[in-house]
Amino acid sequence: MSMTPLPPGSTIGILGGGQLGRMLALAAARLGFDVAILEPEADSPAARVAAHAIVGAYDDPRALTALAELADVVTFEFENVPAGAVERLTALGVRVAPGARALAVAQDRVAEKTFLNEAGAPTVAFAKADDILEAAQALEQIGAPALMKTRRDGYDGKGQMWVEHAADAGRAFAALGGKPVIVEAPADFVRELSVIAARGCDGEIAVYPLGENHHEKGVLRQTMAPAQVSADTAAQAERIAHQILTSLDYVGVIGIELFELADGRLLVNEIAPRVHNTGHWTQDGCEVDQFEQQIRAVAGWPLGPTAALARVEMINLLGEEADHWAKLAGEPDARLHLYGKRETKPGRKMGHVNRLRPL
Repeated sequence: MSMTPLPPGSTIGILGGGQLGRMLALAAARLGFDVAILEPEADSPAARVAAHAIVGAYDDPRALTALAELADVVTFEFENVPAGAVERLTALGVRVAPGARALAVAQDRVAEKTFLNEAGAPTVAFAKADDILEAAQALEQIGAPALMKTRRDGYDGKGQMWVEHAADAGRAFAALGGKPVIVEAPADFVRELSVIAARGCDGEIAVYPLGENHHEKGVLRQTMAPAQVSADTAAQAERIAHQILTSLDYVGVIGIELFELADGRLLVNEIAPRVHNTGHWTQDGCEVDQFEQQIRAVAGWPLGPTAALARVEMINLLGEEADHWAKLAGEPDARLHLYGKRETKPGRKMGHVNRLRPL
């Protein structure tokens, strides 16, 4: 839906105060916007760089009312925002982008896979299971080995496990908390790719070059971008992005994780209705990065160009790896991004570094 662009000086609300919220707030400030953060924890990374910080639960009516009084539009840094929060903000007359449908699709893996297939974006075969009996039936249908995931809340490799034999379905279901699950067929992929794309309020779509991703223990470690892909692969990814964004009537940036098969076909693994870790390379490798693009989109501004200016290796800094900031800052081809988190924990994302090479 087209809208009158928000002028500089307007306030953009963000649900979530982590590193993505922080980088969104910094991008908004560059364009002249104020930002209001709603986050349950005080002294969050995003709150420290925002004009306004509201401490409260995401579904706290008083906190949401306070946000609605400040913000001209609201977006979010993670997809597990309670549906009631979006409903309340909408009832208070505040536009939320991306919208409620994108959240509903991304919050439930069965709904996500179903939507993707209906939108013409191919995925692996899957089956749902709400109890132990259905889990066993799903394994029989899909075949073992298969990947069992909780339908909701899993991220960075959490909430999922491989089931090597159909007889282990019940044990795996119980190990995942006895919650509804999705059972997915394995993807015989040669590499993992991702595409970051955006859609504006007027329906304009902008797609970034693909990234090639490497994970360790379910956590992204490295993205190389632009990925070395054929013209056909790039066209497939762009077509998939257009289909997803248009089907959702989406506004904002989306991350789309892809499997590239040996025959060149692309399957969609997951979508994330927000700025995405695999798009961090755009901060130093593109004319307009994913964070500024998100602000442009939700504010009703024209989308910016997505062309790559450099080849980038993005490395996530986990735990104590960020303690080597002085060395990293001294590398002439490195651009260091630290998240301002007060406490270092093993495996916690503390920052990332982009190493630049000529195209």
